[in-house]
Amino acid sequence: MAYAVVLTEFGDPDVLAWQEVPEPRAEAGEVLVRVRAAGVGPTDLNIRAGHLSKVFPQGPGSILGFEAAGVVEELGEGATGVAVGDEVAVYLPRQGGYAELVSAPVWFAKPADVDWESAAALPASAEAALGILREVRLADGETVVILGAAGSVGVIALQLARSWGARVIGAASERDEQLIRDLGADFVPYGDGVFERVAALTDRIDAVLDVAGHGGLAEAVAVTGDPSRVVTLVDHAGAVATGARMSDPGPNRAPDALAVTMPLLASGSLRLKAHLALPVQDASEAHRRLASGETHDKIVLTVE
Repeated sequence: MAYAVVLTEFGDPDVLAWQEVPEPRAEAGEVLVRVRAAGVGPTDLNIRAGHLSKVFPQGPGSILGFEAAGVVEELGEGATGVAVGDEVAVYLPRQGGYAELVSAPVWFAKPADVDWESAAALPASAEAALGILREVRLADGETVVILGAAGSVGVIALQLARSWGARVIGAASERDEQLIRDLGADFVPYGDGVFERVAALTDRIDAVLDVAGHGGLAEAVAVTGDPSRVVTLVDHAGAVATGARMSDPGPNRAPDALAVTMPLLASGSLRLKAHLALPVQDASEAHRRLASGETHDKIVLTVE
């Protein structure tokens, strides 16, 4: 047997409980990993509250978490390029990352220069960032606006877009202005009238990435003139109403995301959003802090 944070029912953060669960095994094409750290994301909170029951299969009795990092303990049939004892980051673990043990179909070696918390904070955000940049077909010399540029996904997307030769205008809260500028982007305050502020900087907007879901898709489609070049991660209703693209999550969106971003993280060429580490047994507190806005950092759960 092993222990994990179990979703006992849909509801507030207190429905998460540290409980004994059956020990998972690595199925074909998977690795079984003893977790050292697991990332917490906004989607986890929505699943816990029952808001995404029609999108994600996790229900009462399940374990949350799309990303983790740890040490390989077992190889499933057909798992190659990895050995027992290797340190890895994993994406889409079958049982969820808030656990002592997870089995996962997507993994990548953790370099020695990357700490456990950073390795656990990377997979889901990297996959989303690289995926939406490809979906929007961003090219060298173009200008892209990122709505929510200071979030975990936005920070990575901003840096990747800059490395591809794009000009980036990052919309974020005023407290994040220096971060956006330090990463090489132009800054505009997020909120009502954001595209009027963007227009003061440029008359050319080739693409818009919405990683926050606080509106603006209609204006984004109007300024780009092409709904296919506006992609949102979270605003399904806005995408339907405007014709903008709703990004399709999953391992097929950017299967090489860790291969692209982990070496950049190890070399110092990629910077992640600052993170706050809490013990995995404090998952309820992690959800509470993230939901309340008490912390502006990415939260990572550590497993002793």
